[in-house]
Amino acid sequence: MVVEHDEDTIRRADHVLDLGPEAGVRGGELVGAGTVQELTANPRSTTGRFLREPLLHPARPHRAVDPATARLTLAGITLHNIKGRDVQIPLGRLVVITGVSGSGKSTLARDVLYANLRRRLATNSPAGRGRRRAGNGALFGCESLQGLEQLDRVLEVDQTPIGKTPRSCPATYIGFWDEIRRIYAGTTEARMRGYSASRFSFNTTGGRCEACEGQGVRTIEMSFLPDVKVLCDVCGGRRFNSETLDVRWRDASIGDVLAMDVDAAAGFFAAHARVHHALKLLQDVGLGYLTLGQPSPTLSGGEAQRIKLVAELAKVRDEIARGPRTRPRHTLYVLDEPTVGLHMADVEKLTAVLHRLVAAGNTAVVVEHNLDVMAEADWILDMGPEAGDEGGRIVAQGTPAQIARRRRHSHTGRVLEQFLRERTRREAPGVT
Repeated sequence: MVVEHDEDTIRRADHVLDLGPEAGVRGGELVGAGTVQELTANPRSTTGRFLREPLLHPARPHRAVDPATARLTLAGITLHNIKGRDVQIPLGRLVVITGVSGSGKSTLARDVLYANLRRRLATNSPAGRGRRRAGNGALFGCESLQGLEQLDRVLEVDQTPIGKTPRSCPATYIGFWDEIRRIYAGTTEARMRGYSASRFSFNTTGGRCEACEGQGVRTIEMSFLPDVKVLCDVCGGRRFNSETLDVRWRDASIGDVLAMDVDAAAGFFAAHARVHHALKLLQDVGLGYLTLGQPSPTLSGGEAQRIKLVAELAKVRDEIARGPRTRPRHTLYVLDEPTVGLHMADVEKLTAVLHRLVAAGNTAVVVEHNLDVMAEADWILDMGPEAGDEGGRIVAQGTPAQIARRRRHSHTGRVLEQFLRERTRREAPGVT
């Protein structure tokens, strides 16, 4: 019995159990059971729909790479199985690093690119110049790094939790909870009682439930057994004391807002642009089923990763809102196999988010095996040709179509050629 999202594996299964119809509280049902043919004929099955109508991809990259394109150049990379290689990464593009397992993809993306950018960009900042003079900006795993002046920061977006305690939740991590607190502090009832925005924080004393310290749950220590978390019997899991919950806006308390799912909250805060924009982004990445106050430890790795991407998109909007005098920061995002654990429907949403980040003037470098993500790349760096000592070099680089033409020299090219032939969207007569 295999839990799997890979399309080829599903198509080869003898029997498929499909759960849904959606995620979270909207899932948990056995939507379909049977052969792949039976699943594709099931109108309630999202998996069946994607098997029946696979994603189509454009014939050309969204953003061309030409001689005028700014590049980041790493020369003389020597680390693990990469021996003295030079690599150029086009900036302002969606760059996908491919290759068989063990070919050196993560070494290039994380151990060399991300590690050196993090060190150098920190020392280039005003606060880090002293550390640079101390020599902490020395390169690791490569001889030189050029093109750094094009970037302002680097960020690795992985699937690690966004918080370790129940007090951390999507609303606080993305940052729109502060705006919601100000909305409640501005109500007539709050002003009459002298409540400020801090009253509506479950992280500070005053307005939160002190029995659970704003967590909504209480921990019971069990001798010789793991601790058990139970719903707070004082606030009923609503995190605030009764006086705070008495303040209502549009007939809902601050506790009611925490219990709302994203889809409901998007309509509730439709008139507040900053809050609504963040909620709309959560909907766009397929997280409309999450509640605003869902404890971070209960989120899956894929959910946590998409919340991090939403937080970045929200920052882009804030930078634009500050006006034309503020130059948006150019961030290089590094993602190592972000589609792990994601359904085909989620991969589609993830790819759309990556395109939005790049369209805002950033660069995304993604280590990936998923063919749908490869087909959406502006530029592919294919490593190999094999794993271990037989890998560690760039065997092909270019657009997805160019990589597909290298099928004799590249394992990626061989499978990508077949994939693109079946999945390329016709954009104009005579163009495939």
